Amino acid sequence: MSIADTVHTLARYASICQSERLVPIVEPEIVPNGNHDIYYCAKMTEKVLAAQFKALADHHIYLEGCVLKPNMVKNGIDGPRVDHETIATLTVQTLLRTVPPALPGIFFLSGETALDEDNEEVATINLSTMNKLAKANMPWHLSFSYGKALQKTCIVTWMGQQANVEAAQKALKARAHANFDAVMGTYEPGACASVGTDGNVKQAAGPY
Repeated sequence: MSIADTVHTLARYASICQSERLVPIVEPEIVPNGNHDIYYCAKMTEKVLAAQFKALADHHIYLEGCVLKPNMVKNGIDGPRVDHETIATLTVQTLLRTVPPALPGIFFLSGETALDEDNEEVATINLSTMNKLAKANMPWHLSFSYGKALQKTCIVTWMGQQANVEAAQKALKARAHANFDAVMGTYEPGACASVGTDGNVKQAAGPY
């Protein structure tokens, strides 16, 4: 029932957007809290996306004028970890099973990670691996709509100090460029400087 209510609400939102000549960003996120494995996430993501596109069809949404902002298929924060190739393969497999090719673009959430993982680097590598492994088989553009995984080093570099503004701007530009490379499937792990796992705590305590 909660899935049905949520996808209906998102479809109604999309309908209102398109009636006002706006492009809706449909965001049926499955949060990563918990100790579940990646296969459970894949199962539930597929269930939610199938329901979401059924609801969009019921509301007569023009898919060519709509974009999707989903979670990647990943293990729960406290669940058994897997490598980037597994995340990329199961994410693309789930999308191919549920997302119509008429949709022009998919813009991922980075998702929360455990405190001992560098969420910026993990998100960038995951996206690059997806585009590297399966680009020829995908009908849509895969890109990013990250929050913390785009801003962490920038925020920790800045920390509200005027003297740090220029360095923070450079950090944000560097991570944005790293994710551009990821969209091309060419990002090399470690190529973009990050404050690493220590930044997870400092960012949360700073002027986010």
